[in-house]
Amino acid sequence: MNRENIFAIVMAGGKGERFWPQSRASRPKQLLRLIGSLTLIEQTVARFDEMLPPDHIIIITNQDYVAPMRSLLPRIPAENIVGEPVGRDTGPCVALAAAMVRARAEGDDAVMIMLPADHVIHDTASLLQVVRDSVTAAAAGHIVTIGVDPVFPSTGYGYIHCGERETVGDLATAFYHSEGFREKPDVATAEKFVAEKCYLWNSGMFIWSESVLTAALRRYAPALAALRDNLYRAALEGRLTAQLVTEYRQCRKISIDYAVMEQVDNVIVARATFDWDDVGSWTALRNQIRPEKSNNVVRGLHESIGTSDCVIVSDAKHLVATVDVSDLIIVHTDDVTLVCNARSAQKIKDLVQQIGSKPELAQFL
Repeated sequence: MNRENIFAIVMAGGKGERFWPQSRASRPKQLLRLIGSLTLIEQTVARFDEMLPPDHIIIITNQDYVAPMRSLLPRIPAENIVGEPVGRDTGPCVALAAAMVRARAEGDDAVMIMLPADHVIHDTASLLQVVRDSVTAAAAGHIVTIGVDPVFPSTGYGYIHCGERETVGDLATAFYHSEGFREKPDVATAEKFVAEKCYLWNSGMFIWSESVLTAALRRYAPALAALRDNLYRAALEGRLTAQLVTEYRQCRKISIDYAVMEQVDNVIVARATFDWDDVGSWTALRNQIRPEKSNNVVRGLHESIGTSDCVIVSDAKHLVATVDVSDLIIVHTDDVTLVCNARSAQKIKDLVQQIGSKPELAQFL
């Protein structure tokens, strides 16, 4: 397929509250250098350098993050980095992306590659192979989602039930008929999913043609279809930013999974052949940083006696010293120190919301 009608849309509006206190309202997870020397958003965009020109990469983020992202990504045209006035989950984000692509594409057969901004993937060549094959499948009328082989019974990921193998030309990627999406399971259910070997983790990456997506919106999510249409007209007339404020004020929060993906029957699953980690919480650093002695993952200065299985994050100017502790997350910043049981990493988001309910602590968000 002609790459002039392929667009990558990076969904980069989340706050990444589980990475507090490094992640703040003004500096979300995708703007952090958690892994390597580049921010997560820079890494995401760089993976598509050889596949797409910069003007075919669209980044949809929060309006507060537009300026720093434009500074970080000077090769992406400024008008391709768009800020939502308020977060409304992935449904409205996808409708906005469809409107922008339709306004720019040549004809009605453009293919959209929807990507979260906060994944860590090292094997770029294999990723692009799966994506290219998925683009071919999407151009043939399929809605494609990329599934990842589970390596442990995670309760933090959604799952996709894979049915019969789908034949899509002579493509190298394995495709399966989707038998449905499963929400984040409890431990027993996750263990069952892994044992049955027909469930893949839902990576949150989707590939579809704009026309197929819009048809699905009209059938299953008419409010999102209307949003898409209104934003499309606004984009053609050069008033997209102003129209976003009006539309987002009245549209409801809904995920694209619930609005469309769980309703349509032409979804196929592309099996990932690349490494993948969504880096969802501090404990995920274990997958990316080699543990030191006693299985501690350390960034910054740390000295210890009897310390094991901890994630410790500081900097080169502040020493974190620990004695006879285990299974902790310790994160030090200039104004906050977090100490958390590693098994409670997901509760950091709840803590951030609790802090947000106290005006006297607003400066720490």
